[in-house]
Amino acid sequence: MKKIMFLILILSFSAFAKINVVATYPYIESVVKEIGKDRVEVFSLSDGKWDPHFVPPRPSLVVKLRKADLLIINGAQIEIGWLPPLLRRASNGKILPGKYGFLDLSQHFHLIQKPQTVSRAMGDVHPQGNPHFYLDPYNIPKIAFLITERLCYLDRENCSFYKKNLSIFKEKWNKKLTIWNKKMRKLEGKSVFEYHRLFDYFLIRYKISISGTLEPLPGIPPTTSHLLELVDTAKKHNISFILYAVYNPKKPVQFLQKKTDIKAVLLPHDVNSLTDVKDIYSLFDEIVRRLTGD
Repeated sequence: MKKIMFLILILSFSAFAKINVVATYPYIESVVKEIGKDRVEVFSLSDGKWDPHFVPPRPSLVVKLRKADLLIINGAQIEIGWLPPLLRRASNGKILPGKYGFLDLSQHFHLIQKPQTVSRAMGDVHPQGNPHFYLDPYNIPKIAFLITERLCYLDRENCSFYKKNLSIFKEKWNKKLTIWNKKMRKLEGKSVFEYHRLFDYFLIRYKISISGTLEPLPGIPPTTSHLLELVDTAKKHNISFILYAVYNPKKPVQFLQKKTDIKAVLLPHDVNSLTDVKDIYSLFDEIVRRLTGD
């Protein structure tokens, strides 16, 4: 009788056990919540207000990785400077590259701006291409599908639950796309400056030209001479906005804005980067609102 009761307890625990998911960024965490609902525990290693290239290696992050069943990363080497040491310290073989507990989203997308060669003279370039592919809203349903697929592999008993949530998510997302597309049409053909090549996928999607970046090279701080070159560019072309993220230094933006009288627009780059950006839906809601005024 004791053995039977013990087996019943074990089976009951297994039925209610949640998949422990660790995401490198809040946008991934948000999509996991949409698909996994109450069947998963999900934690983001970084804060939306931080530069995604730099995450403090806190001991608490090691603990989260040690307990994880699934690690989902953005990839394209954006985490290369901070994630590998955490993984080594966590010593969790289930979530290492090549295992089913490891999902690199970037491997499933065509990345733009992949350099033919890489050298220090080019600045802090990403050899695999621009890693900010998730800022194209058309890529989010595929991210949701990839997450669903991996959750189904790790938790087959709840696969139908995950697939149902994916279907609901895609239906809601498509409705949002219709709204965003309609609002963004007014900006087709406009030109902008960016601080860093962060929003390129979004801008390309909506046919907005990128006429220059405040960084002279990726990851290299703006110089006065380079900013003055952008001032000359602004005199020759009609630039609508200077786009920057919450973690970008404001002084170069303010300098260029003062010299050109071009409107500077702070855009959210991730969930929780700004007060009103609470989930993956409001991330794009706020980007579109700040650009269009609608």
